Amino acid sequence: MAQHAPPARGARLGRAAGANGSVSEGNTVNGVVLLLPGASRFSTGPVRPLARALVRAGGPDGLVTHTVLHGKGGCREDDARWAADEVVRRYGDVPVCLAGYDAGGRAALRAAGHEAVNAVLALAPSLGEVLSPDSPEPVKQLSGRQVLIVHGTNDAHSDPEASFRLAAQAKKANRSTCRFEVHSDGHGLREHRAEVVALSVDFVLGAVFSGRFSRPVTDALAAPPPLGLRMPLATGFGRSLRG
Repeated sequence: MAQHAPPARGARLGRAAGANGSVSEGNTVNGVVLLLPGASRFSTGPVRPLARALVRAGGPDGLVTHTVLHGKGGCREDDARWAADEVVRRYGDVPVCLAGYDAGGRAALRAAGHEAVNAVLALAPSLGEVLSPDSPEPVKQLSGRQVLIVHGTNDAHSDPEASFRLAAQAKKANRSTCRFEVHSDGHGLREHRAEVVALSVDFVLGAVFSGRFSRPVTDALAAPPPLGLRMPLATGFGRSLRG
């Protein structure tokens, strides 16, 4: 596998969490989630609660999470690619999920072509300034990956219609693409934080380990556009995930 040089901005991996205890104790690592934060260190969206929830739900099965620490401006594609290289160096051939918020969401989508990546989670990805009919975001790198995009319909910072257009393009190249809309929620996805985290955990664990998802995610992946790309996130999602 080709190795990517460390980003000039000095990205690094945060401390490992999960794998049913300390990774240094020799516990088996069966999958890794790389959390890619947004541009603001003071508004991390759902990244921190998602990290905690993933450790609780996936740690016993060997899931490890790392936050990708970066310079100003949010995580970028080169940060995500370097971090995936570092995962391979540390843990070997394990499935990797890129989970990004805001600018990190775009980085996750752009870096999905890395050989180790099998899933992408993009929460309120910032695409508005770069996604247009004349200059569309690339989607070929998403082929063969499980892809979930989550966006609040009242997001005033990152246009939710931009992520819908990207999802529609991606669906043509990759049927394993779905998108959920969080009605009335804004960029930070605060109003329905519990549901967003539960949906994200269900998707990540299914993509990395079992291949099984909750019924709403299964339906969204199977539905043709636009239905599976405008799936409403139900209030209370997560209370009985596998029902």
